Amino acid sequence: MAAVQKLKRCALSQTGKHTASVIFLHGSGDTGQGLRAWVRDVLTQDMAFEHIRVIYPTAPARPYTPMKGGLSHVWFDCYKISRDCPEQLESIDEMCSNLGAIVQDEVQAGVPKQRIVIGGFSMGGAMALHLACRYHQDLAGVFALSSFLNKDSVVYQAVEDAARHPLPELIQCHGTADELVSHSWGEETSSLLKKAGMATTFHSFPGLGHHLCRAELELLHSWILKKLPPENSSSAGH
Repeated sequence: MAAVQKLKRCALSQTGKHTASVIFLHGSGDTGQGLRAWVRDVLTQDMAFEHIRVIYPTAPARPYTPMKGGLSHVWFDCYKISRDCPEQLESIDEMCSNLGAIVQDEVQAGVPKQRIVIGGFSMGGAMALHLACRYHQDLAGVFALSSFLNKDSVVYQAVEDAARHPLPELIQCHGTADELVSHSWGEETSSLLKKAGMATTFHSFPGLGHHLCRAELELLHSWILKKLPPENSSSAGH
């Protein structure tokens, strides 16, 4: 496996004591800074927390097959955007190592893995599922917005194999009018993960295309606070 590459990232610091972290992964062709700006546009403010640091990493530019080999900021390569397409595991696993280094940076900063949530939009959500279900099963939670797993994804087997161990809880959000990753593809991903043994919830947003919306981000904000409450309200477990 290639040496771990230090990823560019932009981070939104907490306003109080840093006791938890969220790693939010962008979709194909975007950047961490671009995703942060998009979230801010939709919410008319940053998605900020008193005790949670929000990290927006950027995928390095790499040749991307659906763009005929053109360079794009993508987490992994794929032959085409289709549920029936085999996964390009070499590029996925390499990126899992790079993103795992960000998880370890947070741990070294004093945040236990059980106080870290990872998720993303579209391809970023798929990447988060690989990271959380295959490599970091002790994270607090995972979220996937307008996202997917391919039909024969190795993630499903990883979830089945981990059935006796608690996996991070998953929340998925998907627009019913998504023209790039169909709503039915997102729904199928959720039901197959549930069948494999993962705790999942799936929220549909009528009329929403392959976009973020305010109601979705407000739901995500509340869910993150439920998974990563301020330490004074979860101190009984520490």
